[in-house]
Amino acid sequence: MALKIRFRFDGKCMAHPRYDPLRDGRPQRGNCEGCESLYVIHLYLRIAKRRASEGKGLVVRTAPPDREVQT
Repeated sequence: MALKIRFRFDGKCMAHPRYDPLRDGRPQRGNCEGCESLYVIHLYLRIAKRRASEGKGLVVRTAPPDREVQT
């Protein structure tokens, strides 16, 4: 079984559409909720990518075999 996970998020701040957390880092405008939200999403994506590459926090479950019903 193969599993492919992609980490991608496309979003823009309504007030500052050119802000990119990957390129710009922390938002310069500390009072802009849109820019701050994009930055937080960027941080969570970095954490998820790191954990996926290390194999931490991943739970693999398989379906249990069908059990016979006793009548």
